[in-house]
Amino acid sequence: MRWTVHSEKPLYTDPWIDVRAADVELPDGHRFDHRLVRRPPGAGAVVLDGRGRALLLWRHRFITDTWGYEIPMGGVHPGESPEQAAAREVLEETGWRTGPLRPLVCTQPSNGLMDSEHHVFVADAAERVGEPRDAWESERLEWVALDRTPELVRERLLVGGTSMNALLYLYATGRR
Repeated sequence: MRWTVHSEKPLYTDPWIDVRAADVELPDGHRFDHRLVRRPPGAGAVVLDGRGRALLLWRHRFITDTWGYEIPMGGVHPGESPEQAAAREVLEETGWRTGPLRPLVCTQPSNGLMDSEHHVFVADAAERVGEPRDAWESERLEWVALDRTPELVRERLLVGGTSMNALLYLYATGRR
């Protein structure tokens, strides 16, 4: 059943977010206003070390007031490919330069509310080239065994949708 969108109007827009109201109609004819968020795409990477571990950030998210593990990730800049953005984000947030990146998953972590598409890549190697440029991104960096993924999810230490999707996908497919 496909919904019909009659119109969208902006409620609030800035460089980070575009909040809108959409006039939608359900297949049964019921019509109502639905709120949505338009966001540019994001990109990130799971960096592996050849020993079954991924380089993760341990960080606090003020919105949910929670701590958890995340992969390096950020927005795709204008004129930049998702792969270029993923490599840049890893370098900025970790101080590690990735080896070749391969596509892993593409996810829309909250597609009932927003359209932000997240492109996730995987690197089988990386080289430490310095300190993170964006030291405020995380409390620490840690090489975490992919075999711990189910435990991290169960203990709510891995809750971010895109990071969880990527790490669970790697775990489930045995690509560690």
